[in-house]
Order: sequence, then structure tokens, then C-alpha cells
Amino acid sequence: MQQIQAHGSSMKETSLKPAPQSSAVAGDVAQSVDAAALLASLPARIADIPALIAARDPQHAALIEDERRLTRAQLALAVEAVAALLGEQGVRAGDRVMIVAENSIVQIVLLFAAAKLDAWALMSNARLSMAELDAIRAHAKPRVVAYAVDASPDARQHAERHGAKPARGIDIDIGAWSCAIDDAAQAEPVEAASDRQCAALIYTTGTTGAPKGVMLSHRNLLFIAAMSSTLRRVNSDDVVYAVLPISHVYGLASVCLGSLFAGATLRLAPRFSPEAVRRALAEERVSIFQGVPAMHAKLLEYLQANELPWSAPRLRFAYSGGSPLDAALKARVETTYGVTLHNGYGMTESSPTVSQTMIDAPRVDCSVGQPIPGIEVRFVGVNGADVAQGEVGELWVRGPNVMLGYYRNPQQTQAAVTEDSWLRTGDLARQDADGALHIAGRSKELIIRSGFNVYPVEVEQALNAHPDVVQSAVIGRAVEGNEEVVAFVELIGGATTTPADLAEWCETRLAPYKRPAEIRVLAALPAASTGKILKHRLRDVA
Repeated sequence: MQQIQAHGSSMKETSLKPAPQSSAVAGDVAQSVDAAALLASLPARIADIPALIAARDPQHAALIEDERRLTRAQLALAVEAVAALLGEQGVRAGDRVMIVAENSIVQIVLLFAAAKLDAWALMSNARLSMAELDAIRAHAKPRVVAYAVDASPDARQHAERHGAKPARGIDIDIGAWSCAIDDAAQAEPVEAASDRQCAALIYTTGTTGAPKGVMLSHRNLLFIAAMSSTLRRVNSDDVVYAVLPISHVYGLASVCLGSLFAGATLRLAPRFSPEAVRRALAEERVSIFQGVPAMHAKLLEYLQANELPWSAPRLRFAYSGGSPLDAALKARVETTYGVTLHNGYGMTESSPTVSQTMIDAPRVDCSVGQPIPGIEVRFVGVNGADVAQGEVGELWVRGPNVMLGYYRNPQQTQAAVTEDSWLRTGDLARQDADGALHIAGRSKELIIRSGFNVYPVEVEQALNAHPDVVQSAVIGRAVEGNEEVVAFVELIGGATTTPADLAEWCETRLAPYKRPAEIRVLAALPAASTGKILKHRLRDVA
């Protein structure tokens, strides 16, 4: 077996030849990965990454923005300098350092600098509203709030209203930032072990809309960074288009840390723009593009509407995650991109990856792939017992990716993680005989219509197959003694399709009890900065 060497102090860059494609096995790469050996080889802290990669090739490009770029050596030096600045501001081990930013060099330098001090990096998207951001700040009580004022107009506005002061510059141009200091903030205890020390604090709304602070350890993040980059064969020749928010766990662990850990170059984009993606793929040697389904759908819509040709000469890997992928979109993307659209599943509480399709085992269906090496899964029924093979149950996960818990909320932590370390995901799933997982939907989103179970994802896939539909979202609405199905749909620009047309479309594709009682067309579905549809807002509308 070919062992991929990486991830300790002796880490070296390995360029692997593609393995033969096969859909009948979990994948040659996955089978060759020894999860225990990989864990044993991980550095102690995420802050070790810049120095490790700089030691291998100091002049290799690490980070690229529109206006600036940093080599690996410059990244390592910048992290040291900014860590010293944070120390001067009173940041101690166990403090929270809140980083309000969009994808940018200064954001990543601040992330590593906070970790170097054993502080917790509280990653916050600058595009959050004032109320959302202030609620997180009030709950986490950070010692310092750092704002990426040069890279993000929204961060600049937050900084101004919080009275933040400009931070002193360093010799390397990383972009300006400001900070606000709370001298009364209390530090949390510090753990020497990488599986006990919190590295990042990420607030997630989940399906309820109530934010929870997910504590992810250094080992949580390093395990996913190492495993995801190994399974994707990421190496120093890769240029990764980083548009998924690094304030979100997918963008943080897999895209940012995973790519840097493997020696790739990150091409940072603060916001999704179809034209920017098109140009980067055509002109900037981008080889990896990861996004949520909505990003892929809107890129295709943009190309079609503007009659633009597709050009991505270096693209070798495209990935979809964050929300369900439907077969129609997968087929359209693969026809246009000329590469397989891989899929996966995860959540903030699992750092995030639980499963993914393997690069050497592309699938024609929309499975989220096999569990990654080192991860255990169970499928649990409402009675608490495991369901039979192939049946739908709540997905439980155990492994080195499971969070430390919810910050300042032991009750919710206890409800989410069992005494024997199983994470109850709240998602309904089943597993094929070959190990592939299929997500049926959130257990809280299950619609019971006249005694029948309706999984919203099934209805959404039927609607998304319509040529005029960009994306859809399906929820349940209570009626007397029952529930009914309500669908919200976003159409391509200029489409004249009506709700009646869509209802007729569903008649030949869905059983009567699954068909929407109401279909509403919206100009745009409410979405988080990641592109994930916010169904709790649609419930308020319904």
C-alpha cells in the first residue's frame, strides 16, 4: 500500500498519481490511510502549520488575495509578529480572540496568532447582523475582538460602532485590522493535550436559530485537515479557491487548514461571485473548487444567462457539501466542469467531516460517501436501538472529530454527546451495503403527512430537477390534526414558470402524500453566508 507521509515535523510533500477509478470499493486512497498513524503524527497545535510548511519550501506561495500575497516564510513571520501584538494587548492562554472578518490574509494570520498563544480563535463572519454579532460577543466574552477592516467593509462598520482602535502594523503587508479590548475578560483553563485544548470557537444556529458556541480542539481540526487533504491528494501543485467562509467550519478545517497543511496555495475570495469564480478557474491555475450546491447552481446559471464558455484547464477536483446535492444539479455540473462533482456530509460539531465520496471511486448517485477512516457511525431508531441495515435512523458519530462540547452550555452538550462519546447528529440517514451514506434530512424537519413520513430532501430533489429551478426548500406546516408540505422555490433569471407548473411537474415525480400543498416562488431563498438555506426563516414566513 502507498502510505501518504505528512503531518508531523518530518512532513514532506507527496505528489501522487491518480489511482484507477472504481465505484465498487471505498477507494484505494481511503483503504491505504491508517487513521491511528495519522493521528499520532499530528502536530500539537494548529499554530504549528505555518512553521512546518515554511521549513519545507519557504518561498512557495501560501496565501493569495486580489491585492497581496504571502509566501510560506512570510506567513510564519507574520503569525509570530501578530501573536506578539496580541500578547501586548493582554491576550493570554485560554482567552477568546474574536476575529470578525471575511476570507482574507489578515483573518488567517490572526487565527494562527491566537492559537500560538493558546487562546481560542472565535471565528465570526463580518456579514452577520449587529444583533447576531453582539449576541455572540456577549456570550463568549472575548479578551480581544479583531476586525479585518481593510478586507471587509462590514467588519469596518462593526469596528466603528464598537470603538475599535487600529492595530500597529508589522513589516509584512497582511492588511489593516483594528481591535477592541475587554480587560475584564476571564481566561479559561489551559490543557496541554491537543485533544482537550480548544482551538476554535464557532457559533452555529443549527435548525433552531439559537446560536451555540461549538468548541473544537486542536486535534479535532488537525485530524480533519490531515484526513481531508490526504483523501483528496492535495499537494503543493494545487491552488485551492477558498470562497467558503473560513468563519464556517467547512471553510476553516477542510479548505483553509487542510489545504495549507498539505502545502497547497489558498486563493482567497471574500464573497461568492460567479464572474470571479469563472475568471479564477480560467486564469489563475485553480485546481480545487469546493462549494455548497447553491454556488455551483448559480455559477451554471450565470454561464448560461451570459452565454459564456467554460474554461478550467487545471481543475481536477470539485466538491459539494453543506446542504443536500440533487442528481439533476450533479449531472449539469459534471457535464459543464468535465470532472466528477464529489459530495460529503458533516456538521460543525464533527469538525465537520463525517463522510465523503472518494476521489478514486466516483459515484453516479448523490450519496455523501463512506465514513472517513477513523470514524464510527450508528443508525438509531426512535426506541434507542440500532435499526436494521439499510433502514433510516438518526445518525450517530464517534471519532477524533467530535467536538469538546458547547461553550457555557453543559446541558446542551450532554444532550448532544452520550457518555460513551457518540455525537447525536439529529440527521436521518441510511447506509448502503457498500458503506455509502444517504442523508434523508433533519429529524426535526421530518414531515408526517397523514401518517406517512415525508423527507424534505426528496421533494426538494424533485423540484430542483426542473430546468427553471435554481434551488428549493421544503418545510412542514401544521394543520388541524396533520402536517402539510410547503415548498419555496428560487427560479433562474427571466423564468416564467408558475407554482401551478411546478405542481404539475411534481405530480409525475412524487407520491400524492409527498406533493406540496403550496408552492411559493421567491426572488431568493434566505441563506447564510455559506449558501446554506435558513429554513427557520421560511417557517416564520409559512
